[in-house]
Amino acid sequence: MRVDTTGKISLGHIYTRPDPRAYFSTLRDLDYNIPELAKPHFRGLIAEYREAHRVPVPTVLDIGCSYGINAALVKYGITMGDLYDRYGGRDAHRHTRGTLLARDRELVRSVEGEKRVRFLGLDASEEALSYALEAGFLDGAVHADLENGDPTDEQRAQLAGTDLVISTGCLGYVTERTISRVVGAHGRRRPWMAHFVLRMFPFDAVAETLAAAGYETVRRGGLFRQRRFATPEEQSLVLDRLADVGVDPSGLETGGWFYARLYISRPTDK
Repeated sequence: MRVDTTGKISLGHIYTRPDPRAYFSTLRDLDYNIPELAKPHFRGLIAEYREAHRVPVPTVLDIGCSYGINAALVKYGITMGDLYDRYGGRDAHRHTRGTLLARDRELVRSVEGEKRVRFLGLDASEEALSYALEAGFLDGAVHADLENGDPTDEQRAQLAGTDLVISTGCLGYVTERTISRVVGAHGRRRPWMAHFVLRMFPFDAVAETLAAAGYETVRRGGLFRQRRFATPEEQSLVLDRLADVGVDPSGLETGGWFYARLYISRPTDK
């Protein structure tokens, strides 16, 4: 397997397929589970925001949303196990994109989902966004690469309507440039944020950018397993990177797993 500039194996191909089967069949083998661990934290923050701001139906922006996984889990109560069985099970190869979408839309209709939240997805993969929208997991989508360019006027208006911003693993590839452009789209109105970030990626630059925009960031206690290392080479390269950024991997990454931290950022005026 090829590795990217961070030392992780290159998985870009699983985010650009017309449906999520490659995504789930690949990540199932690596025990990828961070969205499941993140779900109660996101739900708790959404409820807290709703109560604090008296917003009946807050809108959540999921940066790097891929196929709408966080939306499916948070809004519809689906589990990662459900999704692995759905797209990576034995009969998955028998379906077409159309039959998968029909099955997903039926699920969305049949589940008593959380109606008091909307999900907007931001991703550079048009294929993943298109699937998540057609399935009904996302309520809206922004197809953009904000690392390399400003949002259009239409995209800026979409971003400006969000109340919370979340992510589960894209920060490190996505940097303070994207976060700054998301915040800038809101003008004086600033969303709350919750980001799960791998320990190999320092959060300092993002925290400093947010502080300059009037935010206070705290790190929640605990660590969160993201997935297993795919190869000994990947583990070795990541251990080297952790050493470079001054993070001790003993008993954690040395045991064969990526670990993430959770950062919560709120405007200082709340």
